Amino acid sequence: MTFRCEGTFTALVTPMRDDHDRSLDLDALERLVEQQIAGGVDGLVACGTTGEAATLSDDEWAEVIRRSRQFAAGRVPVVAGTGSNDTRKAIAQSQKAEQLGADALLVVTPYYNKPTQAGLVAHFTAVADAVRTPVILYNVPGRTGCNMLPATVAELAKHPNVVGLKEASGSLDQVIETVGRTGGAFPVLSGEDGLCVPMYSVGCKGVISVVSNPAPALTAALYRDFVAGRTRDAGRGQVALHNLIKVLFSEPNPQPAKMAMHLLGVMAPVARLPLLTATPATREALLRELTTLGLASA
Repeated sequence: MTFRCEGTFTALVTPMRDDHDRSLDLDALERLVEQQIAGGVDGLVACGTTGEAATLSDDEWAEVIRRSRQFAAGRVPVVAGTGSNDTRKAIAQSQKAEQLGADALLVVTPYYNKPTQAGLVAHFTAVADAVRTPVILYNVPGRTGCNMLPATVAELAKHPNVVGLKEASGSLDQVIETVGRTGGAFPVLSGEDGLCVPMYSVGCKGVISVVSNPAPALTAALYRDFVAGRTRDAGRGQVALHNLIKVLFSEPNPQPAKMAMHLLGVMAPVARLPLLTATPATREALLRELTTLGLASA
């Protein structure tokens, strides 16, 4: 499958059973993948931040990627989260995901170490050199403590195997500078559900989304409406999703997203420690917003 870094990609939650070990629920993963494809998303991201990759064992990480590809069955591309704060591990994970058949790799900026911008160039270049599978950069400084600046993105965009950026700095000014420095030719995907349409308006090519877990069709419609010239419809759609997005990020991600999927009958609401099950107040707020959007019944 030729990978296109454009459109709506769902950052899949990883379904788990409500047992002592929070074991993987592969039946629920299949339901989730089917729901996403039926909703019209353009791709899936397995084992990213929303997929709780930090608390998956190596075997579980590989199984989620393998099964996501199996369940997608070539209908949409599957992107694998392969980032680490250890360049050697990021390379090994990326090579393993390539062996598993991932269509692209999502590689987060190294967390905790706080590398320089030159260190980021060296890190991502080493990963991109080590694989043939396309690499998507991932900037999320609120989680990593490391902000990849627009000049750094522009330098990495010259690498033939670096095909896009998930930008989750939350700064529209930084997004505009990044798009400007790359001439608008390098795909930048929104990593902020609440800024999708504003980011599309300055040249971004899609989103890697959390809200598309419970609302795939509504989220996919934002980009499709925008590129079709229905910008007012896209804006209305962004406003309609606003309250649900706020609730989804009212607790650490993916606690509320997993509860939303539970309310939709897809999976148990549980996450792995140190994350918890969403609170009753969040559950009620999610049910209210899902009902308002016609996704659930009160």
